[in-house]
Amino acid sequence: MKLNALLAGAALALGLAGAAAAQDKTKVGFVFVGPIGDGGWTYEHNQARLAVEEKFGDAVETVYQESVPEGADAERVLTQMALSGADLIFTTSFGYMDPTINVAQKFPDVKFEHATGYKRADNVGTYSARFYEGRAVQGHIAGRMTKSNVVGYIASFPIPEVIRGINSAYIHAKAANPDVQFKVIWAYTWFDPAKEADAATALIQQGADVILQHTDSTAPQAAAEKAGGIITFGQASDMAEYAPMPRVSSIIDNWAPYYINRVQAVMDGTWESDDTWDGIGAGMVKIGEISNAVPEDVKAEALALKEAIASGAHHPFTGPLNKQDGSVWLAEGEVADDGTLAGMNFYVEGLTGDIPQ
Repeated sequence: MKLNALLAGAALALGLAGAAAAQDKTKVGFVFVGPIGDGGWTYEHNQARLAVEEKFGDAVETVYQESVPEGADAERVLTQMALSGADLIFTTSFGYMDPTINVAQKFPDVKFEHATGYKRADNVGTYSARFYEGRAVQGHIAGRMTKSNVVGYIASFPIPEVIRGINSAYIHAKAANPDVQFKVIWAYTWFDPAKEADAATALIQQGADVILQHTDSTAPQAAAEKAGGIITFGQASDMAEYAPMPRVSSIIDNWAPYYINRVQAVMDGTWESDDTWDGIGAGMVKIGEISNAVPEDVKAEALALKEAIASGAHHPFTGPLNKQDGSVWLAEGEVADDGTLAGMNFYVEGLTGDIPQ
């Protein structure tokens, strides 16, 4: 009997120790707008999730849900993650902003981080990258390499993040080539390979020999490769499988250091709601290798522009710049403030077409 009691006591102790270990483990959730195999935006967020696991090992458990529509479905998924014991939840698309705020109110002890939005609370922080810095580099290459002087742009949704990118790319393409013009197609999706391929094909048919995209699949790269002689750029991820042509460079989103820092802050008890907006200089935005399809002088110019942005010597939105209607926006040498950029809802002068409402 004594032996049985001892064994039972030992089993109970082991069980309690296991339960304590499980409780000590920090649980981190990720809500993704696309599939983790999209080759772009969600792929890079998931790579950062894996980096968190590698960094913290058994001290952290990560969970994720992919292809979550923006809206009521997001609120349901977030609620389930919070109820499952998540300590920290990253919501990785603009349309998750209100669902994140709504669920955070119901779970004040859970920390939430929302990507690309602007609404915060005591337990909700926001983070984004200055993708427009990378667009400036792409715009320069596009302006220098186009032979038709027509650059096509596949846009996702008419939100400030996307509008900033179009403007930045156009400003720098125009500086490199005064004859350049942009044609923009709004796809109204982050990830829909069929729609993205159709948009790329339509732009090529309209004379574009350079395609930029703010959508997440590699379908535009494939459409460009099929057409031949078209230049593209990787979006969010390197998309290097299409190098050296059509993909001549890329914007790479590097989320891992940020995710690791924020998870560490939760573990340390030092996490606070904050807003982070970093770019090339901080390493959150990387420029993918410029391929040998780009002439050496153009590559040198693009790398010099990248370094100038990284050091702060050049800001992509520096006057003189007018709005599309010709009204003055920035005077000579004046730099756009973050508030205006965060809420950008206008095209700069020279871009044609209207921004959908």
